[in-house]
Amino acid sequence: MGGRRLSRKGFVASAAAALASAPLAKAAEQDRGDHAGMMEAHTGDHAPESILSATEDDLRLLLPPRPQRARTGRVREYELTAVDKELDLMRGVTFEAFAYNDSVPGPILRATQGDDLRVFFTNRSSHAHTIHFHGTHPADMDGSREPVKTGSSYIYEMTVAPWGMHLYHCHTKPLAQHLARGLYGAFIIDPPKPRPRAQELVLMMSGFDTDGDGRNDLYGFNGRPFQYELAPIQVRRSQTVRVYLANVTEYDPVVTFHLHGEFFRLYRTGTGDVYELTDAVALSQGERCILEIDFHHKGLYMFHAHQSRLTDNGMSGWFQVLDGDEPESNLGAIGGLYQDEFADCTPCLGQIGAKALLKY
Repeated sequence: MGGRRLSRKGFVASAAAALASAPLAKAAEQDRGDHAGMMEAHTGDHAPESILSATEDDLRLLLPPRPQRARTGRVREYELTAVDKELDLMRGVTFEAFAYNDSVPGPILRATQGDDLRVFFTNRSSHAHTIHFHGTHPADMDGSREPVKTGSSYIYEMTVAPWGMHLYHCHTKPLAQHLARGLYGAFIIDPPKPRPRAQELVLMMSGFDTDGDGRNDLYGFNGRPFQYELAPIQVRRSQTVRVYLANVTEYDPVVTFHLHGEFFRLYRTGTGDVYELTDAVALSQGERCILEIDFHHKGLYMFHAHQSRLTDNGMSGWFQVLDGDEPESNLGAIGGLYQDEFADCTPCLGQIGAKALLKY
C-alpha cells in the first residue's frame, strides 16, 4: 500500500470535520464497549492533594480497543490530528504540549497482523509534524523525512507486522522536543492466533519538563502524575491482567517498572511466546513490553518506577485486586476490566470511574 500527501482542501471533507471534534481515533470497525458506570473516588491519605479530576480520555488511554480476529483483506482506519495544547498536569501546574487528537498520550491504535492500516493525519499544530510507526512498513511511510506542514494532511498506509507492543510518535527535529511534549501513543498489533483472554491495560511511562531546562520535573503513567494513586486500577484475581507497557520518557535514559507483591511474565516487545519471570523491568527510551500478572491475593498492590525521584514525582500507582464475585469498591478505581475479548456483544467493563478525584 502507498501513502499520499494531501493539501488541506484535498483532504476528505467528512474526515476533516470529524478530526476537528473527535477525541479518539475512529476504527473502521467498532472496537470499544461503552465506558459507563462512573463512581465517586476516595482520595485516601497516601494521595497527593494537587491532582485534577479524571476524564473520559484518561479512561480511553488506559483501556485498549478490543482485539479482532485475523481476517483477510480487512482495512483498519484511524484519524489523527496534531494540535498545540496546554495540559493541566496538577493543580497550578500546566504544560505546553503537542498532542495527537487533543490527548497525551495519543489514542491507542490497534490492529491484527496482516490488516491494512490507513491513518488520516492532519497537522493543526503551529509546528511541522509526522507520524513514525514502529514495525515494518514501506520507506515512504516512515515519517522521518518530509514533515507535514501546518494546515496540511497526509495518509499513512501499510500492512501491519510484526505482532507485538509498538509505538507511534512524531519524528520531526528536534526529536526530543516533539516527543517530550507529547506526540506519542501505543500501537498494538495482535498475533494471527488470538492471545488468551485477559484483563487488558495500557501504561505509557513519560516525564514532563515543566521549566524547559532539559530535565523532567514530573512523571506519570498515561500523561497524568499520580493519577493511579488517587484512583487505583481495579482488577480481578480470577483472570490474568495483561499490561501493554512502554517507556516514552525523554531526558531520562532508562526507566524501571516494579510491581509489589507479585511476579509477572515479561514478554520483550510482545513479539513471541518466550518470557522471563520477574517483578521489575528496565526499559530504555522507546522500549516496550507486555506483562502478564496472575494475582494470588486480593488487596492493594503498588506499581512504580524503581527510581525514587521518579516515583516521588508522579510515576506511581496501585492495583486494587478484587475477588471474582466481589463488587467494585468505592476506592475510586479506573478498572473493572472483565472483558471477553472476542465476544460479539459489548464487553462488561464493570465500574469504571473516578468521576472526581479531587473536590475543590
